[in-house]
Amino acid sequence: MEDIKKRILDKIKPSDEEREYLTKVANELMYKIDSITFKVGLMGVKTQLVGSAARGTWISGTHDLDIFIMFPDDTSREDLESYGLSVGRQIAKEAQEWDEHYAEHPYVKMKYGGFDVDLVPCYSVSSAECILSAVDRTPFHNEFIKANLSGREDDVLLLKQFMKGTGVYGSELKTEGFSGYLTELLVINYGSFEKVLEAASEWRPGLLLDLIEHGAQKFEDPLVVIDPTDPRRNVAAALSLDKFCTFIDASRSFLEDSDESMFFASQEPPLSDAELLDRMDLRGTSLVAIVFKTPDVVDDIFYPQFAKMEHSIVPLLEKNEFTVLKAGKWSGEDSVVFLELISKTLPDVKRHRGPPVWVRAHAEAFRSKYVDNPDAYSLTIRDGFYVAEIPRKYIDAVELLESEVAGCSLGKHISKSVKEGFTVLEGEQILDLKDEGLRSFLNGWL
Repeated sequence: MEDIKKRILDKIKPSDEEREYLTKVANELMYKIDSITFKVGLMGVKTQLVGSAARGTWISGTHDLDIFIMFPDDTSREDLESYGLSVGRQIAKEAQEWDEHYAEHPYVKMKYGGFDVDLVPCYSVSSAECILSAVDRTPFHNEFIKANLSGREDDVLLLKQFMKGTGVYGSELKTEGFSGYLTELLVINYGSFEKVLEAASEWRPGLLLDLIEHGAQKFEDPLVVIDPTDPRRNVAAALSLDKFCTFIDASRSFLEDSDESMFFASQEPPLSDAELLDRMDLRGTSLVAIVFKTPDVVDDIFYPQFAKMEHSIVPLLEKNEFTVLKAGKWSGEDSVVFLELISKTLPDVKRHRGPPVWVRAHAEAFRSKYVDNPDAYSLTIRDGFYVAEIPRKYIDAVELLESEVAGCSLGKHISKSVKEGFTVLEGEQILDLKDEGLRSFLNGWL
């Protein structure tokens, strides 16, 4: 284990030169911000580097800087937004590229000196329980981690890289995994990289970790880690049940057979046309794909809608008696929902059970509807109930999807994109999808 850890750290731990350069760029940016705020008379405004760059828990080659522009807590929201953007725009004049982004309030994202830099305005408050915006608690995360992690930064690096390699790192809505702050808290709670994995091997959904025992409310998430700076917040709220369980499985596998390759994800090679056809033939199922233009919105808006789309389409198929073996989704310039069906076609006849014969009024209404109906195949009594055998509305899943998808619950932006045009592909038609990333996804998914 020690040899493996050393080899991994040799690959992922930033060099002294990297650290020095990061510090130089961060200090340069904070000096520029301080100069601008002083020049325009913004009194009491401070700057602070936050996140893994400030806490020594960033992985080599990760070029992210989060710099907070901290305004006094009596600043109006309007002034915080306008002055925060104004300062960010002035700094961005020297950036390679930049853009304005909007979360709870606007901020500037730019490329500067080889780093991806976020310049985020926030309030300087007395404690995380007094926050005025969601980002205000982040400086308190800095303080807690620096005070409690000292000497175990390497364990965090190892845990982050292990989570990256096993596909569970990242709390954004696309990934639904572990955040950087959560990995730091896990190392503080359990003591080391190995001890986190040993504990995770025994985890069950509903686990509660409250490092300073101050939790103020209950949560229903798979993992609950009470924020040491805010008793009302679960740091693991973004973690899905599947990613929680994937980490349990990966921890057990690594402790049983310490395979160094688990730290580094290997992308599946893209399937060729012939390989994809062979895979579909081997499985003997029906593969269907719904393709639409990816809407131009940020990931945190798009991916919840994408999940909503998948969770609406599967019940639509099942309601019409098509058996969905599994569903998956992929997004690039176009977005695709994949559906693997036991069969994409069904017989024309279906059973429609009516009321029990002894419930006279309803029974007679049902019987009169079907007894002389030329479109009905038969009307019988089974186990005391009228049962009509009638034609299906849809015998082909593709026809169902083409007719009904636009009416599903899709979310605002995806709904607009789908209504502007979508395509349903089946079987060999899926070979028209040539994107290598999509073909890599299919290799793993199938």
